[in-house]
Amino acid sequence: MLEMEESAAAGQPSPTLMVIGTGFGRTGTLSLREALVRLGFGPCDHMLENFEHPERFPHWRDALRKKQSGEPIDWRPLLDGYRAIVDWPGAYFWRELIASHPEAKVILTVRDPERWYESCLATIFQPRARADASPGARAMMRLVGLLMPKMREGFQVVDDVIWKGTFDERFQNRGHALRVFAAHQRAVQETVPPQRLLVFDVKQGWEPLCEFLGVPAPKGEPFPHVNDAESFQKRIQEGLAQSLIRQAQPVAAGMAGLLTLLWIVRRAQREHKVA
Repeated sequence: MLEMEESAAAGQPSPTLMVIGTGFGRTGTLSLREALVRLGFGPCDHMLENFEHPERFPHWRDALRKKQSGEPIDWRPLLDGYRAIVDWPGAYFWRELIASHPEAKVILTVRDPERWYESCLATIFQPRARADASPGARAMMRLVGLLMPKMREGFQVVDDVIWKGTFDERFQNRGHALRVFAAHQRAVQETVPPQRLLVFDVKQGWEPLCEFLGVPAPKGEPFPHVNDAESFQKRIQEGLAQSLIRQAQPVAAGMAGLLTLLWIVRRAQREHKVA
């Protein structure tokens, strides 16, 4: 959406949060996450973190409901224990986060707009595009959602926060998406006091980030660059696979138990007939 809220209600802060990333996904947020963890600001929330731990998604749904109704958000269920947050869903709540955590430092990751848009098309937008174009893909997502309700919550959060909430379901309109991108970056820079904000391109490496955070740069260690499309897709696929395996185990156990129960009942019925 091009219109940005002028203010946000301050909610209940997480006592551990020190760094808030306000950049959209695909602006180097995964690289920034790796760097922050290396510098001691972990754990760090990121969309990948939520798909690895989908029990977090109901809390994001509750935060979304409160944002839409203008209620203050209690950030403790989501971020207690986390020292940083980057990427979506957090970037959608950037006003609420910075209002609730006035001492936290803010990092706006930036990238060439055209390259950002092309990267989004090639990565995070692909599941939505496939679901829109393919009945088979839609059926598969519904099946996963039926078997694993927490994963369904995740799909819904992505849809509500990114494709609907941020881009008003018009992401495929390049001009609209680029205007939203530019408006967001402008709003962050106009809202956050300069002494609290770092506008950061991950190509700049350790120096500006470490200076801003007041920590020494790792000696002899290259800055993590994990934001290319190929490595991003691999990380997402691995994270989703691990999550699916964890969630599928209770489903498989339940099905095994049901089959065992049916076998016992049928055996008992046969024995009763014989008797």
